[in-house]
Amino acid sequence: MQYALLAFLVILVLVQAFLLWKARAEWRWYEITAIIMTMILAVVFVFPVAGALKSRSAWHKVKEDLDARLAKAKAEQKELRDGDRNNPLSDQGALPLAQKLAAIGIEAGRRWRGLRFNNANFNGQPSIVLSRVAEVDDGTDPLDGTPPDEGAAAGEDEADPMPLIPESMVVYGFGEGRGPNIEVPVPIKFLGEFRVTASTPTQVTLTPTGPLLPEQQRLIEQGNARSWSVYELLPLDGHEPFIAEGSLEDDDNIFGRVDDQLISAILQGASEETRNNYLRDGSRSLPDDEPLSRWVKIEFTKNHTITVDSPDQYSALEGGFFDGSGRAVDSRLQVGDSGQVKFDKGDLLVVKEEAADALRAEGVARLVDEYYLRPLNDYRFVLRRIRLRIAELDNRAVQLNFEKDVLERAIDATVKMFASYQTDKLLLEQDFDQFEKERLALEAYNKDLREGSRATREKLVRLYRSNQALELELEQIHRSIQENINSLTSSEVR
Repeated sequence: MQYALLAFLVILVLVQAFLLWKARAEWRWYEITAIIMTMILAVVFVFPVAGALKSRSAWHKVKEDLDARLAKAKAEQKELRDGDRNNPLSDQGALPLAQKLAAIGIEAGRRWRGLRFNNANFNGQPSIVLSRVAEVDDGTDPLDGTPPDEGAAAGEDEADPMPLIPESMVVYGFGEGRGPNIEVPVPIKFLGEFRVTASTPTQVTLTPTGPLLPEQQRLIEQGNARSWSVYELLPLDGHEPFIAEGSLEDDDNIFGRVDDQLISAILQGASEETRNNYLRDGSRSLPDDEPLSRWVKIEFTKNHTITVDSPDQYSALEGGFFDGSGRAVDSRLQVGDSGQVKFDKGDLLVVKEEAADALRAEGVARLVDEYYLRPLNDYRFVLRRIRLRIAELDNRAVQLNFEKDVLERAIDATVKMFASYQTDKLLLEQDFDQFEKERLALEAYNKDLREGSRATREKLVRLYRSNQALELELEQIHRSIQENINSLTSSEVR
């Protein structure tokens, strides 16, 4: 293209020169000079114009590339902020994740991360000393064998005159470590409930509020929990942490597919019933499910408004998050404005069974499906119940040990008695054998006596009968003699 343009310019100059040569007879010298200078300037300025056009074309291309990159960057920024609405994982944008994080941390209270374990004393009044560090140390975290996180320092300014944690506060300690695919230390071991007995800007002393579990005391004493997280409030239980990544809600499960491997890994020592409760979470309910676990999906058949904000407002630490009617009293949970939530016809909502029954009774909703939702744990009360249960089991263990000692003594006495009874048994067996011999002898003697008695009785019967005959005979003789005497007496009288 550039050679063709050059040839065109050469031809144009030659044509211009030919025309000037033809007009030399009629034009004056200054006219010809002006034409020649104009032609020279035109030819000379063609090259700057061409360079300017070329530069403009290059800059225009750069502008188009930058505009395309800007549009792409804006799209990526929007996708990172809001998530891709055409992607099933659209809720993984920075803004939804920030909202989820805010929802998770709304009741977490203050947190002190990356505290390093200094020492512990369990003689007498137990105490544990923790300190914050501005820089990461060179060691590794014994909980997972990886170096601690550089950003895990508990504070920024060691000269801060405020105490690290306010004294007399009840806090909850966790041992930090790194889990699978986790780049920063996270709490993985619960170490117990503690009270802050002393605190400086860089160091805090904790005292257990009750007896620690053997495993917790072992982790602390052996230094296996070098990195600590201290929480003002215990973390909340939830449904979504146990849902498999990328799983979406459907008609069979309102949360999505439960991560079986995660449940099996976390609940290794739990009962089969507890594991089933986690695995069934969000699935369709069964007829024998408890009322507290039965939730209902309803569809609004009319536009409806529900008041969710309480007219009273105070902090959750003062009296809870909800009032007696279930309306939010903590400003962080209130929707604001009128304090009402509006539902349009066709909107779907999952509520408890009694709430669904109330809405259906009002005629504003219809039943869609019933689901089983695992009742969430309030770890504050769970830990207290566990502690009371452990104390009860300890008392029961003492009682059972006492009963075991009594039974062991009874068993020993029974064994000794059994041994003595064995001797008595042998003697009794010997006596029994002798008794059998004597019995047989007595039976034989008794038989002989019976035979002799029978023979004697027969002989006596015969003698008795003989005596009766003799008695009759004597009576007849006596009567005959009496008659003879009477006859003789009467004859003498005559």
